[in-house]
Amino acid sequence: MAIRVWIALFICIFALLGLTSHASESESKEFVVTLDHSNFSDFVGQHKFIVVEFYAPWCGHCKKLAPEFEKAAQVLSQTDPPIFLAKVDANEEANKVLASEFEIRGFPTIKILRYGGSVVQDYKGPREADGIVSYVKKQSGPASAEIKSSEDADAVIDVNKINIVGVFPEFSGEKFENFTALAERLRADYDFGHTSDAKLLPRGDSSVSGPVVRLFKPFDELFIDFQEFDVDALAKLVEEATIPTVTVFNKDPNNHPFVIKFFNSPNAKAMLFVNFNSDLIDTFKSKYHEVAKQYKSSDISFLIGDVEASQGAFQYFGLKEDQVPLIIIQKNDGEKYLKPNVEPDHIASWVKEFKDGKVKPFKKSEPTPEVNSEPVKVVVADSFQDMVFNSGKNVLLEFYAPWCGHCKQLAPILDEVAASFENDADVMIAKIDATANDIPQGTFEVQGYPTLYFKSASGKISPYQGERTKEGFIDYIQKNRDKAAEQGPGKDEL
Repeated sequence: MAIRVWIALFICIFALLGLTSHASESESKEFVVTLDHSNFSDFVGQHKFIVVEFYAPWCGHCKKLAPEFEKAAQVLSQTDPPIFLAKVDANEEANKVLASEFEIRGFPTIKILRYGGSVVQDYKGPREADGIVSYVKKQSGPASAEIKSSEDADAVIDVNKINIVGVFPEFSGEKFENFTALAERLRADYDFGHTSDAKLLPRGDSSVSGPVVRLFKPFDELFIDFQEFDVDALAKLVEEATIPTVTVFNKDPNNHPFVIKFFNSPNAKAMLFVNFNSDLIDTFKSKYHEVAKQYKSSDISFLIGDVEASQGAFQYFGLKEDQVPLIIIQKNDGEKYLKPNVEPDHIASWVKEFKDGKVKPFKKSEPTPEVNSEPVKVVVADSFQDMVFNSGKNVLLEFYAPWCGHCKQLAPILDEVAASFENDADVMIAKIDATANDIPQGTFEVQGYPTLYFKSASGKISPYQGERTKEGFIDYIQKNRDKAAEQGPGKDEL
């Protein structure tokens, strides 16, 4: 479960053309290249480096990104050689093969394609024009920058980020080539540099002449030296070394990349939420860090979150502030384990009980409504099995969050759709507050709100992929419902 949902997270220079006579031409010309299934492979195959946005016309975030992406494309078109930004309407039926090939699961998704598309990487930069230009220029250049001076070292090594520098007596040979291959593989995640003079580096043995790979980081031990040069093995060592023993989640943006890394981890996730202004915060941090060190080599990752900055997490998990300090552990199968009002000295024993299988899973459910007479039916965790899986109906189900603006905009549309099917016993429009109820794992993938699924009367479940309009919903239901149930609104009702 890539909880990329609540890390909301990530597209300005507008370059004026020098000659006035070209101004109207630049205003009318689109610099972002439009690609589709018919020209994608040919265009990408002609370029060593290209950035592609996969979007949907109805997506609000895509609409916000569009002018910034266009401004950046205009600036990048002036570089030598030009750098191309492109876009694909991944919601278009004919382009869905492309969306599947590039594993597009949300909008907008931006990919960097290198060497004619043979290497594909996620774009992890800003989403405003200025930041896009800077990030793309850096990504299109050498994967590792040579450090010849202290000024070069300052430019490469940011004390708030992870940086990787290779020290080599000469920039040739198998080990240097393997380091360069590592930099190419991981350049979207980390900044790389190489030098022949370790004295230029801020930390570590300054007398070393290499070959050695030095990883700088802003947590735990501040640097690590590696002398492993197999690319796969070195990539694994880097991955392990760049995970903090305890990830800190607060309002400091420098911590956010590590929070994303935490939630992308395949491990079970232990999260301690406390008030960082509490008199006991140092004690909590110390005790929690001891536990995290004890289990670091196991299958649990640890995060400590400040309540003030964790409202998104509280809304997502359905937690309450009167439960703080609390620990919640979520396993990959979706099961959660909760210890509210925990004391510092009880952290270690509770985590041990969890590891020993002695803690019962926590099931989150709102009360089942006594009256459920509105056109859009309310589903909760305790009623999910009966209302959705066992209902024998064609069910359009919305997973929503009470605080979600897009959900609020969608609500009156779903009311109209439900009213249209009010006399159709085989169709139900329903909704579930996914922040207050656990949802079945492995069947539904909810990475953002609102997420919509359609379950046919015979039990076939698929994500809703139609337009989010009354007409779009009705058309989709009529086309995808089981043929045994044909009663529903006619076109004259649309």
